[in-house]
Amino acid sequence: IMVDDSKTVTDMLMTICARIGITNHDEYSLVRELMEEKKDEGTGTLRKDKTLLRDEKKMEKLKQKLHTDDELNWLDHGRTLREQGVEEHETLLLRRKFFYSDQNVDSRDPVQLNLLYVQARDDILNGSHPVSFDKACEFAGFQCQIQFGPHNEQKHKAGFLDLKDFLPKEYVKQKGERKIFQAHKNCGQMSEIEAKVRYVKLARSLKTYGVSFFLVKEKMKGKNKLVPRLLGITKECVMRVDEKTKEVIQEWSLTNIKRWAASPKSFTLDFGDYQDGYYSVQTTEGEQIAQLIAGYIDII
Repeated sequence: IMVDDSKTVTDMLMTICARIGITNHDEYSLVRELMEEKKDEGTGTLRKDKTLLRDEKKMEKLKQKLHTDDELNWLDHGRTLREQGVEEHETLLLRRKFFYSDQNVDSRDPVQLNLLYVQARDDILNGSHPVSFDKACEFAGFQCQIQFGPHNEQKHKAGFLDLKDFLPKEYVKQKGERKIFQAHKNCGQMSEIEAKVRYVKLARSLKTYGVSFFLVKEKMKGKNKLVPRLLGITKECVMRVDEKTKEVIQEWSLTNIKRWAASPKSFTLDFGDYQDGYYSVQTTEGEQIAQLIAGYIDII
């Protein structure tokens, strides 16, 4: 798409979304598809305390394992591409950033449905949405229906699927092909659109759906120790989530947030009269967390 690069990202999103037929452009955003940059470990970090360094590496590893939102390079809506150093040859991805009106997307809106499907599928396959083995096979069954049409006994048999394209990597070795084809068979003559609707509907039932996660550190009560925690943000609330089990420990409604503050190393929420004291965490993604909360509050 030809774009006027003196316009801000917000203006561009209007043009892009109008062109593809998406009306709620304020729920979408652009992500830079950056190639992995190799960080030079040998310089500049030697003076850092060794324990600090080990700690940072641990957090990085955990981040990669959990696929949190901070690995996405969202563009800033208020600035132009030029101001953000986006080159002409770069590829930008259009992704849904705010999950607000997505439950209204159905077969009447094939463009948004397809975007939702692709995003949900990628998030399930890369582990952003943890699912059980049975659920993973059910998702894969719908995916087969979408990619290959109705099940065909002659064609769709053992060895036909490249499992890593259909299952999260931790399940690839678990002989799931028979199970997937059973789920595929259960789809009968379902159309591609109907299968996408069913896939997205099933994805919406996951407790991690529509949540943007950030890996942060919080102080343990009464101790001088910091522990990793997932901070989740949805259209309704901010939540503290156990990073291992993905269980929600506590949630606060967005409407109860009085104000927030982001610094380069931390992020703090103030709930005014709703709660004594602040909730403060250590993170380098404070600015991104703030933008997401502000975005949802604007939409509300």
